[in-house]
Amino acid sequence: MSEDNDMADRKSVSLTVGVIVERRPGVTRWQREVWQPRALLVDAPRNADWRELRRDGDRVEYLAATVPLTLYRGEAEAYRVALSEPVPAAYVILRPSAREGFPWYVHLVTLSPHEAALFEQSGDELVEKVALPDGLIGWAGRWIETHYREEKFVKRKRRPMEEGEARLGDPRISKPSDIYRAPTERRQRGTR
Repeated sequence: MSEDNDMADRKSVSLTVGVIVERRPGVTRWQREVWQPRALLVDAPRNADWRELRRDGDRVEYLAATVPLTLYRGEAEAYRVALSEPVPAAYVILRPSAREGFPWYVHLVTLSPHEAALFEQSGDELVEKVALPDGLIGWAGRWIETHYREEKFVKRKRRPMEEGEARLGDPRISKPSDIYRAPTERRQRGTR
């Protein structure tokens, strides 16, 4: 109960997670290797720096990095979306690296699908959806329960039209004729 009270007073909360990245052979001559985030570890060692965990033929799994997963009070609605999916997920963002042998580095782990979508737009980063471990689901769920407030929908009210106000177009721009009039109107009057 004291942890929930502590969450209510904070604007953000962080938890360190380890990111497991798999390297496997590519299927085309243009892409020799495929790098893909596969999982998150809750209690990962802090000094993880592309430490090899498992090798199975040409496939290698690395503990790439330990990074903070930070939840912010204002993003509670986005986190709620991520947890309401059939498989709750986090998003791992990898950025290109100049390091020999490891062309990517872990830039960010986020629970917000909106934030992940922003990184997908550039095309430079690799953004992958990774299943959330049960411990993180409970932790994030408590944060959402504490901070999510549904906003009431308020319909915009239309402003009544003032007398003399033009119905179409900008009244500040003078027009020689009614530009919204149908062209057939002129023909009916006999002018071309």
